[in-house]
Amino acid sequence: MQISFSSRTWNTAHTAKNTNWPFLGLSLTTTVAVTAGVLVVSTVAVLGYFFLGRKKKAPITLVDPSEKYKLRLIDKEVISHDTRKFRFALPSPEHILGLPVGKHVYLSARIDGNLVVRPYTPVSSDDDKGCVDLVVKIYFKNVNPKFPEGGKMSQYLESLKLGDVVDFRGPGGLLEYKGNGQVAVQADKKSEPEMKKAATLGLIAGGTGITPMLQLIRDIMKNPSDKTTCSLLFANQTEKDILLRDELEEIQARHPEKFKLWFTVDRAPEDWEYSEGFISASMIQEHLPPPSDECIILMCGPPPMIQFACNPNLDKLGYRQSQRFTY
Repeated sequence: MQISFSSRTWNTAHTAKNTNWPFLGLSLTTTVAVTAGVLVVSTVAVLGYFFLGRKKKAPITLVDPSEKYKLRLIDKEVISHDTRKFRFALPSPEHILGLPVGKHVYLSARIDGNLVVRPYTPVSSDDDKGCVDLVVKIYFKNVNPKFPEGGKMSQYLESLKLGDVVDFRGPGGLLEYKGNGQVAVQADKKSEPEMKKAATLGLIAGGTGITPMLQLIRDIMKNPSDKTTCSLLFANQTEKDILLRDELEEIQARHPEKFKLWFTVDRAPEDWEYSEGFISASMIQEHLPPPSDECIILMCGPPPMIQFACNPNLDKLGYRQSQRFTY
């Protein structure tokens, strides 16, 4: 009789004298097979972790700054009598906008036969997938005698119906916040960015100029390792004109050690607990960080506010031009 082990033939007499050999052969074969199996399983596990466990990057909408991307309006929320929140769908539910902090987008439309282009900073986070939100103040016709026609783009957006599309382009702008107090600033579009480092940021906003400030504040506050502090002086005509107030006050309540908030309005109600009037040297001195090499002042608002209220008072208080930036 013959016994077969792994396709090798052994004589029974030989087997009787060498009882351990066939089993040694079987043991070696089994060991090699098991070892090979372990290696295969381990390799598959490592590759699986590398390819599947690694966080997949979300696709970016704004791939090319020179291209226009048609985004569809999917929601419109009335925030106040003249302010709306517009939500636009990105190309897929997994897409993000792809807008660096400090940058803005351009919306363009053909209005009355003319191409109109306006910059806007989203109030949604760039971590948000599938949509982008804009808060826009509508400048209606025949409200401000200085601008009887009102705002062309804001009224155009107000006229949109759900499902309509708008051309987006970006990123645009000359400032980018890199995190941890690092700010990259360009003198113009063709210049190389100059890196500035700040331990504290003084922010001055007027009206809808709050949107780039909120974008920056959110980014700093959500990052525990970013120790940069922010102080915001926010100017408006009346209390009811203050955009995004609830969110700003909520951020201050959550991060009192990193974010300080102060308002001023042209016409204050009786129980108003903040400042009244145009931005002044005393407001800046009291509510913004003092001038230093570690302080950067960022401003966004109507040109008259920047020209006649902000810059003259910053000059008076000793803030250097090189430490200021206007959106």
